[in-house]
Amino acid sequence: MAAPPSTATSLLKDELDIVIPTIRNLDFLEMWRPFFQPYHLIIVQDGDPSKTIKVPDGFDYELYNRNDINKILGPKASCISFKDSACRCFGYMVSKKKYIFTIDDDCFVAKDPSGKQINALEQHIKNLLSPSTPFFFNTLYDPFRGGADFVRGYPFSLREGVPTAVSHGLWLNIPDYDAPTQLVKPLERNTRFVDAVMAIPKGTLFPMCGMNLAFDRDLIGPAMYFGLMGDGQPIGRYDDMWAGWCVKVTCDHLGLGVKTGLPYIWHSKASNPFVNLKKEYNGIFWQEEIIPFFQSVSLPKDCTTVQKCYIELAKLVKEKLGKIDPYFVKLADAMVTWIEAWDDLNPAGGSAERDNGTA
Repeated sequence: MAAPPSTATSLLKDELDIVIPTIRNLDFLEMWRPFFQPYHLIIVQDGDPSKTIKVPDGFDYELYNRNDINKILGPKASCISFKDSACRCFGYMVSKKKYIFTIDDDCFVAKDPSGKQINALEQHIKNLLSPSTPFFFNTLYDPFRGGADFVRGYPFSLREGVPTAVSHGLWLNIPDYDAPTQLVKPLERNTRFVDAVMAIPKGTLFPMCGMNLAFDRDLIGPAMYFGLMGDGQPIGRYDDMWAGWCVKVTCDHLGLGVKTGLPYIWHSKASNPFVNLKKEYNGIFWQEEIIPFFQSVSLPKDCTTVQKCYIELAKLVKEKLGKIDPYFVKLADAMVTWIEAWDDLNPAGGSAERDNGTA
């Protein structure tokens, strides 16, 4: 196989934060205790800030509610969604660690086909610490995994790979479906465990799911904005996908990799498809224009940092998507505010500000 990544997973306990958005007590952490307890948690409380969220004993955490967000960001808090899990991105902004793992509070430890519990965080770390190969597809998937390598015909000039910015995990049990699919397949469950990790090719978009996601905050953090969703907005449940489209275009431009596949988590609860349809209704129509927009985006060569890429994207969103609905003008302004707030809390000199070059 190709050169293996570091296996010293425990060493990252001081380099990684776990970000969890929630409206309820975090009893689900008990199942994750063997894997999460060494790490620092950032809990972003959604909804009523007067409600007390209980966290099991023994976890190292900080908790932010809406009042905290308003106090820390002031007027710029307008860019953080309310009554929507998109608020999780505030945790990305206040973290000071190199890596972020984010998970939903209805996600539990999955088991592989042998019955062994899956340490999702460990697999994400392995994905992030090994290179990606987005410029040429390897038919044995990730060549940096044990038992795999570059197949015959793979260009030697591309075998070094590029830094991995994002590790996108999957889910067993309740699939991450949109509302129309939920309605026609109410009993469908995902039971297929596919033992594979692959780099998403350059130029290919994907529907990013935020419930089992890890990323290198230094490499791509400022682009991990989950948009304006939820209370007072005409769209919901597109927060992670919006972030994913922005992130992928940015990674492609800067020569960074995105992996998808392992690890799996167990998604325990199906959300109400009728509520979801109300949230998704506009997005179902708008995505047919949003996706071609992202497919056609070409960022200038002078966009050599994530921030510069994201500001340019915001300008293009306002110019091109603003014609669809005034919401996108508001969203574009929020994207700029997000970068300003990020830079306020993360002064210049951090890794995300460095010149990454272009692919």
